[in-house]
Amino acid sequence: MEDMADIIEGRKPVSEALRSGRPINKILLARDIGRHSAVAEILELSRARGIPVEYVDRSAIDELSTTSAHQGVIAYAAVKEYVTLDDLFAISREKNEPPLYCVLDGIEDPQNLGAIIRTAEASGVHGVVIRSRRAAGLTASVARASAGAVEYVPVARVPNISQAIEELKENGVWVVGVDPAGKMKYSDVDFRLPAAIVIGSEGGGISDLVRKRCDFLASIPMQGRITSLNASVAAALVMYEAFRQRSW
Repeated sequence: MEDMADIIEGRKPVSEALRSGRPINKILLARDIGRHSAVAEILELSRARGIPVEYVDRSAIDELSTTSAHQGVIAYAAVKEYVTLDDLFAISREKNEPPLYCVLDGIEDPQNLGAIIRTAEASGVHGVVIRSRRAAGLTASVARASAGAVEYVPVARVPNISQAIEELKENGVWVVGVDPAGKMKYSDVDFRLPAAIVIGSEGGGISDLVRKRCDFLASIPMQGRITSLNASVAAALVMYEAFRQRSW
């Protein structure tokens, strides 16, 4: 759920936000909004910038609105501009280090995303990759949960995680999925190599297609009765193992 403080309401304000290049997580349009010129412009600008647009019942927008002047249009602003995968590759080259990324396959809880970004910053991860739909974006809640780390960790947003994995592999990055079905322990993975750590969603884990695209599946040994860890905890364990291997 995005923060109310992140909402931009109305056709003109949303158009201006898009034209100015302001970071936007997604846009909601009322199903009955019609094809006004302002709406066509919003759709064109959103498509050009890869911003998701969702059509919802007008009543849903009425509930979100705090001004009653939404005109069937609401945008959720992001707290920071997203980067591209090419930007992440460039950052790794600038650091003169083997790439190290954390790829999130559908993390929906802003607290989890913020915690993962915080750990990524502390453990030397070069960037985080998230998907643009059905996942948490860079909201104010995420920024708070990251304790400010969102300002220092580049976040790339992609429409398709499995395609992003293919691009990572084409650029020499080994992709490691963290999954209970993994045949090797996460601590046995050689993270001194260029690597991307894939963490699945809170409820379903890594999706089947993404799992098939990974080079390796690695599990986190557990001996208690609980069979899985919180996504941000699992991510932290593996990111710090990568940090340990690269530091000693």
